Amino acid sequence: MIIKTERYSIKFEKGPTLAYLGLLALLLALGAWQLGRAEEKRAFLKQQEQGSASEAIELPGTVEINVDEARYKKVKAAGHYDQTHQFLIDNQISDGKAGYFVLTPLVLPGQTRAVLVNRGWIPLNMDRTILPDVHIKELQAVVTGRINRFPAVGIKIAGAEIPTDSWPSVVQVVDSQILAKKLNYSLFPFQIELDKHLPEGYKRDWRKSTIMLPEQHTAYAIQWFALALTLTILFFWYSIKKNDE
Repeated sequence: MIIKTERYSIKFEKGPTLAYLGLLALLLALGAWQLGRAEEKRAFLKQQEQGSASEAIELPGTVEINVDEARYKKVKAAGHYDQTHQFLIDNQISDGKAGYFVLTPLVLPGQTRAVLVNRGWIPLNMDRTILPDVHIKELQAVVTGRINRFPAVGIKIAGAEIPTDSWPSVVQVVDSQILAKKLNYSLFPFQIELDKHLPEGYKRDWRKSTIMLPEQHTAYAIQWFALALTLTILFFWYSIKKNDE
């Protein structure tokens, strides 16, 4: 296809044009994706900020808690730790070292229901067959912390949600319903991340954020859009010819 003016002609050759359109679509899509990620991160940071400033939710409550709405909100619960039946979430990395998150059921008074308290990160032993000692001194406890989803994994392997038979039980992916069957009592569908200042915990750095900031995503989006503009300029520079050439 050729477009002619008085002095110039624009010739759109099939091969270069298809290559240009394909690369342009890719660059624009990458820029839009980065803008979307920036918006997600703003919402994420805002939710954390609002949650830390909210009043503490007390368990057990009269209203069922929506995990997505209550995420990062403060929470307070009294009960007793079920020390005999604890879970170790495997393959958790902290400062480049492998270890476990320690999940301990806190059984609420007068109920056959518990909430899993994440007592923090603990390194694994040199011999993986030897599990760490997660003994609790005071079983009766009033815990405070924040509500969060259970730790996620990038790739879920088949059977990763099945805990080992022994105690403490090792599991890679937390499914509260499956763990409840093993415990023989029901569980809330979320965890409490134990406050740093409370005893009976391990390494806890819940509010440390390793995610890319929204501004960084926006900067990457600008780079992708700038590349799309540069590609467009180069394409038309290649396609435009003087009529006397």
